[in-house]
Amino acid sequence: MLDPLIIAVDRALRTLFAPAPTARAVPGAEEPEGDMTAAERAHAAALMRVNHCGEICAQALYQGQALTSHDPAIGAALRQAAWEETEHLAWTERRIAELGGRKSLLNPLWYGGALALGVLAGKFGDAWNLGFLAETERQVESHLERHKARLPRQDRRSWEILEQMRADEAGHAQAAVRLGARELPGPVKAAMLLASKLMKGAAYRI
Repeated sequence: MLDPLIIAVDRALRTLFAPAPTARAVPGAEEPEGDMTAAERAHAAALMRVNHCGEICAQALYQGQALTSHDPAIGAALRQAAWEETEHLAWTERRIAELGGRKSLLNPLWYGGALALGVLAGKFGDAWNLGFLAETERQVESHLERHKARLPRQDRRSWEILEQMRADEAGHAQAAVRLGARELPGPVKAAMLLASKLMKGAAYRI
């Protein structure tokens, strides 16, 4: 009974405090650094901080969902998605440092909340679990498109990172649908969107 708890704590500590690994090359690394003003760099760093927070939440969400999933195939799919999200974590973390920014001070709070949501989603059964995953990824995909447009035009490095993340998130949503995701009710989708907006507003500043 203690093993899952120990593993969960270890993953939380690694996500929050250890440098994230990546097997793939960082998207946009070959692009020259854009000539940005101090204000533009600060804005780009804040946008990437928001996306880093999103990846912190994704790690916790997938962990919570995997803990409560009953189907080995679904658990495997969640673990694969979690690995890709770990790479996103590494890319955004690196880009924040390049831009001279910092990670959110509220990351432990984001992690704890997302973990609880993942466990709760899994309690409703695998079909709803996957439905929550699919809707989360759709909303993240839309969010990333908006952030790409908000980046300074010169910041191609950040743009490339967000574009690869967007493609990965779309793939996660499609995989969830193939595995039997159920469509979430409208009020649940609206609540998820509102919670996401509150998190993004806070993460941009703190």
